[in-house]
Amino acid sequence: MQGIAALQPYLIAAFLVWAALLKLLDRRMRSQAGQTALARLVGSARAIPTFRLIGLVELAVAAALLAPPALPAEGAAATALSIGFLGYLTYSSLATPTSSCGCLGAHAQPVNWRAFTRAGLLLAMSVTAVWATPFRPDTLLVLLGAAEAVALLGLSPELDRHWLRPLRQFLVRLRRPLAVPPPQDVPLETSLRLLYLSPAYCTASAHLTSDVQDVWDEDVHRFASYAAAGGRTAIFAIPLSGDDPAAVRVALVDEPAAA
Repeated sequence: MQGIAALQPYLIAAFLVWAALLKLLDRRMRSQAGQTALARLVGSARAIPTFRLIGLVELAVAAALLAPPALPAEGAAATALSIGFLGYLTYSSLATPTSSCGCLGAHAQPVNWRAFTRAGLLLAMSVTAVWATPFRPDTLLVLLGAAEAVALLGLSPELDRHWLRPLRQFLVRLRRPLAVPPPQDVPLETSLRLLYLSPAYCTASAHLTSDVQDVWDEDVHRFASYAAAGGRTAIFAIPLSGDDPAAVRVALVDEPAAA
């Protein structure tokens, strides 16, 4: 437990420095600060100075966490800051549910469950940091720290444009959801549903004397045959791609006379 507690100040400090630098240096904050929940809380004119003040407080807490020796007051300060984050997120979700919080610079993401989970994780880490002792590197602790860092990054919607969107684009290219599926991947029920909605079937249905007798695939069509009045066969051509019933075609074929 002491090893885990000793690791927390470094992780919290890294996150606070990151958040502070984005508030202080992100040029987009000047134009987008008025669209955040903080602007409604303190007024649009005071939004940017308040963000800068919060950034300075975050830098001060981060410096205290990194400076030896490890003191309970440093973890307590981080805990108070995390509680303030949670309170601000609660206000944001209730007062301006469509506004961003501006926690990590300018972005358009509204407050959601990920932001609350991130703040909750920071609170848990801060409470643990109250019992921090000098950190002694250990493989297990390094892995734990890496997992916590990845969790904080994954819970930050501000970073979605850097990893989540490229990942989704890669999966779309990999899965090719709009590509024409192979014939064997198109269920027969899907083809028959399209057939029964088609004008071709509505026109020919009065002449049909059986249910579907045979089904086969050729190129980009699925063919279905039915017995029809007068000893004929109705053959429907159903496209394997698309969902337009008007694309279905029908032909009435005379059966060859018996020898």
